[in-house]
Amino acid sequence: MANLSLKGVGVAVITPFNEDLTVDYPALKNLLEYFIDSKIDYVVTLGTTGESATLTADEKIKIINFTYDTINGRIPVVVGVGGNNTYKVIEDLKQLPLDKAAAILSVSPYYNKPTQEGIYQHYAAIAKSTDKPIILYNVPGRTNSNILPETTYRLAADFKNIIAIKEASGNMVQCMHLVKNKPEGFYLISGDDHINLPLIACGFDGVISVVANSHAAEFSELTHLALNNEFQKARAIQDKLLVPMDLLFAENNPAGVKGFLAAQGKIKNILRLPLVPASEKLYQAIQETL
Repeated sequence: MANLSLKGVGVAVITPFNEDLTVDYPALKNLLEYFIDSKIDYVVTLGTTGESATLTADEKIKIINFTYDTINGRIPVVVGVGGNNTYKVIEDLKQLPLDKAAAILSVSPYYNKPTQEGIYQHYAAIAKSTDKPIILYNVPGRTNSNILPETTYRLAADFKNIIAIKEASGNMVQCMHLVKNKPEGFYLISGDDHINLPLIACGFDGVISVVANSHAAEFSELTHLALNNEFQKARAIQDKLLVPMDLLFAENNPAGVKGFLAAQGKIKNILRLPLVPASEKLYQAIQETL
């Protein structure tokens, strides 16, 4: 998708479940419509927030196609395809229905702790195996390894289809180095809702958000205001969302955001093991906040 823009807000879409742990497709449809009504710029399906590690291959295919059908071309759909087995990721890229995907989001290998050269070779192999635009995903808190800025831009220079990074290191100095050396046309996307506003002020292009699942309109407005340099108005919304964002990540993701969505009546408060719903204490705090 040559004209793909990743500026603004993408939602890391949760996967709603029924009591029998099947996927709740009516709830998913309602969420996707809510995102579009709230002026979200694109959605990300099968990311880690979507509990993709617990979904079967058949479920992933069905969710992707359901998302395409529901969105119906109104906004771009990004599909999460990542893992710590490079050749399995490449196989998934062949097996999953990606014809309508605007891009793929691929998390850096977790647990293995590859060197920077290993990370480079991992993404190089993926980039060579597909013509889809690729968004790198750096989240050291979960992968236990960090994609350094020089590795990011080495990949961007060597592969035209590596077009962006979702940066969730939380390291503001590293983020500033990313901005300083950003090549033309490369997107810097925040992977941390809490620091989305300051990252945009530094030069980031937007965010792939968790809180936008439950507070889509507010977070969309905040982000678009910041991108228009209306920081005073954006800060007022940020102040209102700080406590919800604190609660969102108090235990684990997506337990917090599913707690919010359940309290809002949008989904059933069900996760697949090894994740469990928010504790009673946290859920009460979520309800009081709402």
